[in-house]
Amino acid sequence: MCRELVWKEGSMPVACVIANPAAGDGTAPATAELVVSAALAAGWEVTLVSPPSPAGMTLALKHAVATGVSRVIVLGGDGALHLAVDALATTGVELGIIPVGSGNDGARMLGLPTDVPGAIAAALGPVSPVDGLRTDHGWALTVATVGFSVDVNKRANAMRFPRGAARYQIATLQELRHMRAIPLTLGIDGVSHSISATMLAVGNGAYFGGNMQICPAANPYDGLLDITVTGPIGKIELLRFFPTVFKGTHLSHRAVSTYRGAVITLAGDAELWADGEPMGPLPVTLEAVPDALLIAGAAR
Repeated sequence: MCRELVWKEGSMPVACVIANPAAGDGTAPATAELVVSAALAAGWEVTLVSPPSPAGMTLALKHAVATGVSRVIVLGGDGALHLAVDALATTGVELGIIPVGSGNDGARMLGLPTDVPGAIAAALGPVSPVDGLRTDHGWALTVATVGFSVDVNKRANAMRFPRGAARYQIATLQELRHMRAIPLTLGIDGVSHSISATMLAVGNGAYFGGNMQICPAANPYDGLLDITVTGPIGKIELLRFFPTVFKGTHLSHRAVSTYRGAVITLAGDAELWADGEPMGPLPVTLEAVPDALLIAGAAR
């Protein structure tokens, strides 16, 4: 499942570097060794593990928590970060992030550097408490969503090329013919709303889908979640609307409604995704949990 690379006995704190070997277009192993070298130079005791699968990464994360590691440094994209958040939330184990994925929405949300030297320095630096997004299906960090955005995410995840935001743009065009509004029941701090949504996003942070600011005012330090609902909308109109999401200027569109609350419930015939990963079916409750995560370098 993993291999121990190097450690420095008699030093503190203890760090576990968990690297997705497939991340960064094959550069992850070399980047991981840079992280280890920097941690050793800073006087940390370090173990490096390279799980070959998401299931292996989950096991490595659970093992790190169980063995009393002070900080886990995850090297990968938003999928790896999602697994780390689910494993580390409320445990008190600190999280460092080396973002080498195609989207890196979590790092962007937290104001983390995306260059390797800057990311390493941040991952070894002081931590800040960050809100977690708790759902009935597990923890998330950035945005949970249902509707058309889920269909786009599924298609984008199956594509090997291109990387980054362009992949989501192409997936959007390919899924456009299947777009439809779905009836949902949206609860916000106990108040229920019956809505028809082409897409609904619940944001602990602003970004999803590779730099799209779907919930531009979301703040992962305020104990609240932002909800952006796109109601029924025509296909041509969506094509015109779509570019504005990258700028966060879409909230003024006639089809968009916004809400904010601490505890959100969703019911309907739909599937929830979060951080670009499948979570589970509705109904579901989502909650902003203040200070659930301790993240190194987060720009509070």
